Amino acid sequence: MQEPHITDDLIAAHGLSPDEYQRILEIIGREPTFTELGIFSAMWNEHCSYKSSKKWLRTLPTEGPQVICGPGENAGIVDIGDGQCVVFKMESHNHPSYIEPYQGAATGVGGILRDVFTMGARPIAAMNSLSFGEPDHPKTKQLVNGVVAGVGGYGNCFGVPTVGGEVRFHPAYNGNCLVNAFAAGIADTDKIFYSAASGVGMPVVYLGAKTGRDGVGGATMASAEFDDTIEDKRPTVQVGDPFTEKRLMEATLELMATGAVISIQDMGAAGLTCSAVEMGDKGGLGVKLFLEKVPQREENMSAYEMMLSESQERMLMVLKPELEAEARAVFEKWDLDFAIVGETIDEDRFLILHNNEVKADLPLKTLSGSAPEYDRPWVATPAAAPLEDIPQVDAIDALRMLLSSPNYARKQWVWEQYDSQVMADTINAPGAGAGIVRVHGTDKALAFTSDVTPRYVKANPVEGGKQAVAEAYRNLTAVGAVPLATTDNMNFGNPEKPEIMGQFVGAIKGIGLAVKALDMPIVSGNVSLYNETDGTGILPTPTIGAVGLIKHLDDIIAGTVRDGHVLLMVGDAEGHLGQSALLAEVFNREDGDAPHVDLDAEKRNGDFIRAQREWIDVCTDVSDGGVAVAAFEMADAAGVGVTLDDDNTQAAFGEDQARYLIGCSFDKAEALMIAAGQAGVTLTTIGKFGGDAVTIGASSAPLAELSETYHTSFEAAVA
Repeated sequence: MQEPHITDDLIAAHGLSPDEYQRILEIIGREPTFTELGIFSAMWNEHCSYKSSKKWLRTLPTEGPQVICGPGENAGIVDIGDGQCVVFKMESHNHPSYIEPYQGAATGVGGILRDVFTMGARPIAAMNSLSFGEPDHPKTKQLVNGVVAGVGGYGNCFGVPTVGGEVRFHPAYNGNCLVNAFAAGIADTDKIFYSAASGVGMPVVYLGAKTGRDGVGGATMASAEFDDTIEDKRPTVQVGDPFTEKRLMEATLELMATGAVISIQDMGAAGLTCSAVEMGDKGGLGVKLFLEKVPQREENMSAYEMMLSESQERMLMVLKPELEAEARAVFEKWDLDFAIVGETIDEDRFLILHNNEVKADLPLKTLSGSAPEYDRPWVATPAAAPLEDIPQVDAIDALRMLLSSPNYARKQWVWEQYDSQVMADTINAPGAGAGIVRVHGTDKALAFTSDVTPRYVKANPVEGGKQAVAEAYRNLTAVGAVPLATTDNMNFGNPEKPEIMGQFVGAIKGIGLAVKALDMPIVSGNVSLYNETDGTGILPTPTIGAVGLIKHLDDIIAGTVRDGHVLLMVGDAEGHLGQSALLAEVFNREDGDAPHVDLDAEKRNGDFIRAQREWIDVCTDVSDGGVAVAAFEMADAAGVGVTLDDDNTQAAFGEDQARYLIGCSFDKAEALMIAAGQAGVTLTTIGKFGGDAVTIGASSAPLAELSETYHTSFEAAVA
């Protein structure tokens, strides 16, 4: 097949700037072949090289005594004691999901699961964080239904419980939804597998499903804004097969037990190109590939297509040659392809041959390590103007409006499409605070949560970044877990705009401060930039996925409130309403500053909750909608009414941070008051549970009526 001539238009179509193309010419001393141009495009795009974000990502705290492996591998690894570790990561599949919602979301789940079991861990939990445009936007219902079906369709068939997540709506996502997928698995600390190749002349083995033309150019597409040619990008979306992935996981874990694996890498973004280059670079070796040996499901595939295909359910491995027969037998048993497609070499070369014709011959280390790194100009987000007066509102009317919004209504329509009980270790399913999964065969459990409040980040990126971590910390604490570590998914607009880059820098600074203060280092993550359509960017959305350890099942804080329980609040309240849910949903306003996050108070109050868990029957953190929404959710879960003493708008709906609500008996409340005084923690009685109404000050409504609104409004908006 005749390869196209390299032109300025072809270079631009590959997402390379003229300066970047000039750099390629300087590196190789000649014009690249078409396949080489594709390889450089794949390795140097934003999605794979992080060229706009590396400078700032390096500032994040990533180490701690609990951290076994931080950023740089397929997933992060954290010690959970007893010779075991949790392996986890969060990653975006935003652009593909907007173009083709079902497959975009499904393959996002598949990719993050492979990142986990590639390390030798068996997945035990999944979450997702989804952001969509206005519910009445003409594309939103199709996106919501397609994405949720795709997440459920893949995760349910693969057989991993989805135990948590979040769904939000905002006009800023009308042209660019966000689909962030999280997965976690368990491994033995002495049986972790890494991606660095070692040994010269070792066979490079292709594993899994066959290669097709789906997903060619997907990573490059994910590194550009959308415009009116969006439908033309549909072929760049991958197609997933969860049943093949399940077989691939079982075969991979079985293969690892044979001792045959030297190194292994998931074929994710940029497919064969990225996986081969990363393995060679980390091991200080070159790689030679023979593309005619690559299993293909389509005829007459070119070298370019095979190197850039993002077909799913594939892995690349460096194998101990003496164990080839055992390894091949494992994959044949699982009816999966096993093909030796190359070898490691002692030269610094990435040599690609197709039917004895050289299609690419590049310096591997330079290809991997010389991607452009930009120090993008940025401007700090200006300080928010003072919040204008907010009139006092009838508290029950305001609560009713919040509960009827798809942002704050109960999301059971979503999670009922996900299997949360498969594997039979789920303790807390979606809808009951942080998800909790028992570590099989032990008395330990792990808690999982995903959090960010994008309107805070837009108003004040530093405080918004801090708040995302702090809320994750509180959600884990509220179920009795000790927060261990975090993964971040940095979703932003075009970094070439200084104000967008300023949002990114501010959020990174805030996240860094919070994870250090709360001892929750970042161990893995993903950056997704250029989330814009026709020049309109999303809200800055740095999603934080966090994992906590519950050392014994008896330490879990769970249950529901009962008639006669006292309602206590941990933490100080000043009635902060800037950027609040009340402001957005009741007054259709987004103004004022984000709430300040006092990290010392977060740590002190969180430590208090965990230390006093024996006196706490029920606990939840206070976030969107303030104590009014948090107290209602506690009442709704138990089917018991609640009375809040203060109907002042600031007291009921303020979103001050570092706060928890506790439900417990009067005797336990007395014990908690004494302990709080000794710990220097603010603890106040703000109401009580009982009856069949929700009462806030002088205003009241039947719990059943509000619960009906809460349970039906989401489905009514999206189904």
